[in-house]
Amino acid sequence: MFETAVKEATRLLHIIAAIWLCLIAMTIVVDVFGRYFFNSPLTGTAEIVANSIVAIAFLQIPFAIRTYGMLRTTVVLDHLGDVGRRLFNMTNYLLGVAVFVLMAWASWGPLLNSWAIGEYEGEGALRVPVYPVRTLIVVMSVIAALAYVLLFLRELRGEATAEEESISY
Repeated sequence: MFETAVKEATRLLHIIAAIWLCLIAMTIVVDVFGRYFFNSPLTGTAEIVANSIVAIAFLQIPFAIRTYGMLRTTVVLDHLGDVGRRLFNMTNYLLGVAVFVLMAWASWGPLLNSWAIGEYEGEGALRVPVYPVRTLIVVMSVIAALAYVLLFLRELRGEATAEEESISY
C-alpha cells in the first residue's frame, strides 16, 4: 500500500512538473514576442524561470528514480552475474539514499532561514518568493530518498529489476 501511494505521488508530481514546464515555455514565448514586437518584455520572466527550473527538476527526481530513469549505464552490469548485479544495484540505491538525505539535511537550515526572512528574488515590479522552491528541494529530496529505499527493498526481496519492469504512465 505504501509503495502504491509513493507510485501515485511520484506520478502526480511528474504531471505537475510537466504542466509547470509548459507554462514556463509559454511565459518565455510571451516574453520573447513582447520584446521583439512591442519592445516590452514580460516583467520578472528571468526570476520566474530561474526558480521554476529548479522546482521542476526536483519535482521530476522521485519519478525518475521510481521508474529507473536516473542516469545508468550497463557497461558494468552486463559483466556481472545476477548476484553481482543485485549487490551493485543495492549499493547504488544506498548511495542514492545517502545523497538525498544529505541534500535534505544540508538544505534544511537555508530553508528555515528563507522562511524566517521571507526571502525573495528580483527587484522592482516583480519579486519572486524563494522559500517555496527551497521547501520543494527539501521535500523532494526526502521523497527521492524514500524512493531509493523502496528500490533497495525490492532488490533485497528479489522483485522486479530495472531490466524487467515496464514503465506505465
